[in-house]
Amino acid sequence: MSVWPAAAAPAPSLSSREGDLVLVSIDVVARDLEALLEALARVDFPINPQIYHDAEMVYRYTDGGEKTEPITLVEFPAYAGRLREVSDALAAFGFDPGCVSVTGMWEELHAESVAEPAPPGAGYVSRRRSKSHYQP
Repeated sequence: MSVWPAAAAPAPSLSSREGDLVLVSIDVVARDLEALLEALARVDFPINPQIYHDAEMVYRYTDGGEKTEPITLVEFPAYAGRLREVSDALAAFGFDPGCVSVTGMWEELHAESVAEPAPPGAGYVSRRRSKSHYQP
């Protein structure tokens, strides 16, 4: 028996007045990495990106099959209220918005790999980014 009142455990909060803390993941081909870093240098908050040169994108299909493609993955934390700045900077440099994935930081820290659903009309069901080395 506890002397403390029974209360629901508070949900973890990783947020500030600028919104929730998220992980921004951007996949690019290696030749576009320099342009991506230049675009990110234009935002009004500091970004210290983690770069995975040998990452992979894993596509899952309706038949259960998977296809893996090599990518360069750039990740950094940001507050949700700053995502528009990132989006605008990437658009100014001609990057496709589909190269960006945003995951709640709490979810990212506690999940092995986060799968995102395919956009309408895509030939796959879901995709996930993997930081592990690509091996064809």
